[in-house]
Amino acid sequence: MPTDTPILSLAGITKRFGGTTANKAVDFDLAPGEIVGLLGENGAGKTTLMNVVFGLYRPDEGIIRIDGQPVGIATTADAIALGIGMVHQHSHAVARHTVLENLMTGLPGRKGLLDRRSALRRLTEIGDAYGLRLDPDRPVGELAVGERQRLDIIRALFRKARVLILDEPTSVLTPQESEGLFSALRALRNDKVGIVFISHKLNEVRAITDRIVVMRRGEVVADVPNDGKLTNVGLASLMCGHEPERVVRQPRQRGEARLSLRGLRLTDTRHGGAAKAPIDLDIHAGEIVGIAGVSGNGQVRLAETVAGVEAAAAGEIGLDGNIVRDPSPRRMQAHGLAYIPEDRIGAGLVGSMPVRENMVLSRYVEAPFSRRGWLDWQAILDFARRQIAAYDVRPTDPHLPVGLLSGGNQQKAIIARELAFSPRVLVIAQPTRGLDVSAIAFVHRALMNLRDEGCAIMLISDDLDEIFQLSDRIAVMYEGEIVRDTPVEEATVPTVGLAMTEGRMAGRNAA
Repeated sequence: MPTDTPILSLAGITKRFGGTTANKAVDFDLAPGEIVGLLGENGAGKTTLMNVVFGLYRPDEGIIRIDGQPVGIATTADAIALGIGMVHQHSHAVARHTVLENLMTGLPGRKGLLDRRSALRRLTEIGDAYGLRLDPDRPVGELAVGERQRLDIIRALFRKARVLILDEPTSVLTPQESEGLFSALRALRNDKVGIVFISHKLNEVRAITDRIVVMRRGEVVADVPNDGKLTNVGLASLMCGHEPERVVRQPRQRGEARLSLRGLRLTDTRHGGAAKAPIDLDIHAGEIVGIAGVSGNGQVRLAETVAGVEAAAAGEIGLDGNIVRDPSPRRMQAHGLAYIPEDRIGAGLVGSMPVRENMVLSRYVEAPFSRRGWLDWQAILDFARRQIAAYDVRPTDPHLPVGLLSGGNQQKAIIARELAFSPRVLVIAQPTRGLDVSAIAFVHRALMNLRDEGCAIMLISDDLDEIFQLSDRIAVMYEGEIVRDTPVEEATVPTVGLAMTEGRMAGRNAA
């Protein structure tokens, strides 16, 4: 049980970015052996507050105490020295180094030498205990986003922090991996570690936390015990100020095939060759095809190949009945295809650039943003302001570096940019990862409206509930190939889950 003396205490924390106040006089306590859920809409100030605790930002006002004593945290090194660890939404691992090298970075060696044997043993222990397994010799640059998140969680478990901050830790994990993580968190709680759990998955928050703190527009609006009386609707209402809606897919007649894949073989850098089976897939106008699969089974490579980012090992990509020769991102865009990648900062946005520039990143050479080789900054600014307002991107300042936005607002910015030009085909990966319930409904409604206007949509998501809610058909990927493709009405969670984990053993196109 938690003790009365907080291991971490924040008093009057205020943090401003220019004219935007991200945190306003926030008080927050965390006791040893306590798991506190930190909830709020995108842009509510949750991550900013924890970044202050972890030394990434300095507060403009307020006091931080550890074990009741005021402390100064100017850098992440200060935070780590005080026993504070944080797992971020976006991985900070070094891409060119292996999994094990990243895990060993910063750890003390033995007699001045890196202790590889002990690190391998610890990695095996974590894998066995929590189901969080990775190949120790695999370069991080080859890991999918979900696998990188897994690495960051493993790295946090390597270092036994007294305060552990988890920012959307399960957003890219399978249900089984999430359960493994929860087992780890419960064990850490028993060892008197204080844990802050930031998540938009309300079922998980209710399942794992002892207490829930809700923030809205930079302030704490609720601090309630998780006593079994809380409901998802009640929590969502506290976060948003109103009860969120749920978008319902309405049946409609699909049109002609807009995206056609024939004999497509994905390159597989991990194994040095092509995936073992070709992909044949059609997506029609007015249809959403959900691509389900355990992270790392080729979904990212499929999206990148269709978008022209990666070359196919073999096969053809057709748009509106025409084969696209030598696909490239600009050529696919010219054919009416829009691509929203799962990696917001790594592939979708430039964190150091303002929101304004990011809003035209893929079209800045086109009219009305460019005239005779010169950028029309007023046209760019007007467009950015319209899309910020239309998609409720917060903060609303178009001059703010996009890297300062929360993950959910970064995602809304990308969606606002790509959907502005009425694409005929949309490839979108993890559209609502890290979004709050209100923003999820907003994005789902935007996708459904686009589908009803005749767009063909390839939806890649690790969230099976989202796949079932939005998709007209569900295709399952396993080891780089599609092993199941059925209408959503004929699919069930158990059969799709079986295909995701056992591939052909589940039966191709089984009902």
